Amino acid sequence: MIYSLDKINEMADGDEDFILSVISVFLEEVPPDLEALEAAIGASNYEQVYQLAHKIKPNVDLLGMEQTRATALEIETLGKTEGNMEEIRERFPLLKTDINQVIGELRNDFEL
Repeated sequence: MIYSLDKINEMADGDEDFILSVISVFLEEVPPDLEALEAAIGASNYEQVYQLAHKIKPNVDLLGMEQTRATALEIETLGKTEGNMEEIRERFPLLKTDINQVIGELRNDFEL
């Protein structure tokens, strides 16, 4: 398991509906954002790369995915500074793999 519910549990204060709501939002929003990020990288659109990585980052942070958050931050920074697109392309597969693994784990763990 590469995610942790510690931050969400702390915010939820025992509210199971809140926890499920946060996880549902993650499952609804992050996959299309990830697809859009992949397309933006393919199109070498730095602005979109920056915006989408910036949007994904707090979602993975909320699930305690520190390594994934760090990767999203690297991609975000490279997008913002119009850094080396090849570096972005090298980092993206790790981000995608981690997020897809967590999506599968969340769906399985919470039967969503």
